[in-house]
Amino acid sequence: MTTTLTDFQVQILQGIPEQLPAKRPYPQNGSPAPKRKDILSKEEKKLAVQNALRYFPKKWHAELAHEFADELKTYGRIYMYRFKPEYDMYARPISEYPAKTHQAAAIMLMIQNNLNPAVAQHPEELITYGGNGAVFQNWAQYLLTMKYLATMTEEQTLHMYSGHPMGLFPSSKEAPRVVVTNGMMIPNYSKPDDWEKFNALGVTQYGQMTAGSYMYIGPQGIVHGTAITVMNAFRKVLDKKDSPKGKVFLTAGLGGMSGAQPKAGNIAGCITVCAEVNPEAAKKRHEQGWVDELLVDLNLLMVRVKEAVAKQETVSLAYIGNVVDVWEHFYEENIFVHLGSDQTSLHNPWAGGYYPVGLSFEEANVLMVENPEAFKEKVQESLRRQINAINKHTAKGTYFFDYGNAFLLEVSRAGGNVMAENNIDFRYPSYVQDILGPMCFDYGFGPFRWVCTSGNPKDLQKTDAIALAVMREIKAETPEEIQQQMQDNIKWISEAEQNKLVVGSQARILYADAEGRSKIADAFNTAIAKGEISAPVVLGRDHHDVSGTDSPFRETSNIYDGSKFTADMAIHNVIGDSFRGATWVSIHNGGGVGWGEVINGGFGMVLDGSEEASNRLKKMLFYDVNNGISRRSWARNKEALFAIQREMDRTPNLRVTLPNLVEPNILDDLF
Repeated sequence: MTTTLTDFQVQILQGIPEQLPAKRPYPQNGSPAPKRKDILSKEEKKLAVQNALRYFPKKWHAELAHEFADELKTYGRIYMYRFKPEYDMYARPISEYPAKTHQAAAIMLMIQNNLNPAVAQHPEELITYGGNGAVFQNWAQYLLTMKYLATMTEEQTLHMYSGHPMGLFPSSKEAPRVVVTNGMMIPNYSKPDDWEKFNALGVTQYGQMTAGSYMYIGPQGIVHGTAITVMNAFRKVLDKKDSPKGKVFLTAGLGGMSGAQPKAGNIAGCITVCAEVNPEAAKKRHEQGWVDELLVDLNLLMVRVKEAVAKQETVSLAYIGNVVDVWEHFYEENIFVHLGSDQTSLHNPWAGGYYPVGLSFEEANVLMVENPEAFKEKVQESLRRQINAINKHTAKGTYFFDYGNAFLLEVSRAGGNVMAENNIDFRYPSYVQDILGPMCFDYGFGPFRWVCTSGNPKDLQKTDAIALAVMREIKAETPEEIQQQMQDNIKWISEAEQNKLVVGSQARILYADAEGRSKIADAFNTAIAKGEISAPVVLGRDHHDVSGTDSPFRETSNIYDGSKFTADMAIHNVIGDSFRGATWVSIHNGGGVGWGEVINGGFGMVLDGSEEASNRLKKMLFYDVNNGISRRSWARNKEALFAIQREMDRTPNLRVTLPNLVEPNILDDLF
């Protein structure tokens, strides 16, 4: 029986087209990435064009050379817009992908979800979130990768070099189907300008955390962690009998991951005020239901917030404007801010991650390209002004925390008044230091994710119900130390559907420890085998987790033994996952807090209902979590010591080196 291929499948299988496509104008309703810095010499620009042309037959070179040179001049990068496919970009049901293995088809689905305009920040430039978090550098890489995935067997592995598909290599059924690296630089070439240069040359890219590992699921991906953070921040500052109702949470950023903040505030039950300078980003979040109200007038914002406080509302307000103005006006208007934070993309401060106060969005975009030094001065001046306003609020009792996109780090580099008295630490904590580190990561709780590849919401509902039943069963036997975490996660998953978290693929996130992840995943696998879930399920996580990321100013900021600037944990994580059953693995430089500031790794695993999948998930998920708990326990974190000892008591084959704790007086007068 011959199966007729759909037009979509034919286009996937052709890879680089046989006929040169017509040149197309940039879409009028597009969301273009900021123009990148003009950093290449004349000879390097020629090299960039030469590098781009090697994807195409010689007969096209003369025409494409001029086109790619124009793109480099206009955008600072060669994106190859002409080669973007004409079909719609979104996660189709897995059965619609032409592939020889369901593992490869699932990866194709995840790639297309990352590039879906409803999900991606700058889809024409293959950028998913964070201003520069790329799935690929150009459209030729996308076309080749999808063809390789469509034709690969279970005894081949596709190796991805910073978006470039190096090729299919013989391997084994037990090996990962894809191995991804992004931005792996020689250490002395990992400064921000190195990214600008080598990305412009077309030889590396910034994969962020989950963009370049094909695991981004829209703002839902961070909203659970944000909700946990906001709920526990309120617990830190409020009396036990008080609630967040009518209390103000002030923050900034509605693009990509930061778009989760207003939804998290609604889940926590407070008043969220989130400033966003890009009107399109704010409107997008409002249309998607992630923020309740849009305001463009600062005075009307003051009135609306006072009204919400008086009525003790739970509401999220997006102000289209600069957060510095909001901090200053709230102080002048005597509006008390219970919680303050910032989630602008300050890992990328000079190329659109942060917009300085006093300039319009359009003026700032022009200045960053035409006079980057002046733009940098404006950004640093704005950061100093912002921290001065925040300091006034915290003097009145505001609890301010860095939400992890390098806000405090860049304020310190700008000379802002942000250092503690010892002139070593910041005067404000990272949310990981105060909340997610000791309360979640050290105990092994982190952002476990799954995607229903059928695209059917009923399958997602089934997985929610399975996860809820498993969590309730585990909670009945859970020690007191982690009862609160279990209850928060049960509340989350029981309300997930009504909170309308899905953007793009039928995906879910749930903070779970190794026991929870393994039992939930195995229950999914059993349900697939029985036909209760109609298609395979992809497992994954954010890199922002227990083991995946070495990041001294975020994920590992609560490591105090001096090792927070090392990256052994992340490297062991991706290697260890790869031979314990992951379907694909990835390791990146730069995700979350900036190029050269972090190494982070991730994985994907396809559950197909088989016994093999059940064996794989138990081995891999166990290591994926306990690798990090072990490192954290060796750093003498008391919560991690509890967690790893508990794991060793129930897992005979686990033996972890534990620290002998030193009495502080032993160290007195030694030096």
